[in-house]
Amino acid sequence: MISQHITVALEVNGHTTEVSAMADTPLLLILRNDLQLNGPKYGCGLGECGACTVIIDGVAARACVFPLSGAAGREIVTLEGLGTREAPHPVQQAFIDEQAAQCGYCLNGMIMTTKALLDRNPHPSETEIRNELSANLCRCGTHIEILRAVLRAARQMP
Repeated sequence: MISQHITVALEVNGHTTEVSAMADTPLLLILRNDLQLNGPKYGCGLGECGACTVIIDGVAARACVFPLSGAAGREIVTLEGLGTREAPHPVQQAFIDEQAAQCGYCLNGMIMTTKALLDRNPHPSETEIRNELSANLCRCGTHIEILRAVLRAARQMP
């Protein structure tokens, strides 16, 4: 099947913008190349590492395998939509406070997955956190700091 060129209105971080591309273009490419949003990272390109995670309609989703055609009319939030440098979101602040980064490549996925988790389960257990984050790959070994950051964010979120 040949993909066709489409134009869609995307709601990203509370702003609506119109983009044109092939229907099967990965949302990640639109976010990074067209909208200049660098929070979601290109990692594996297969939806397995989590570096590209965004929140779509309240659910953590892998933008590298999510087609543009499926994004129209959906609410998309990227890392840039959570907070600012001056006023970080509580999840972002918890990751900062716990120094839960080394190389930082996995952080987008860890933070976005944490945000989606805490929105639906404000007080997760350690087991629930580990299960939720298990699909996000981190090779630096900051797993304990990341776990502490999620627990801190759960305590601090309104």
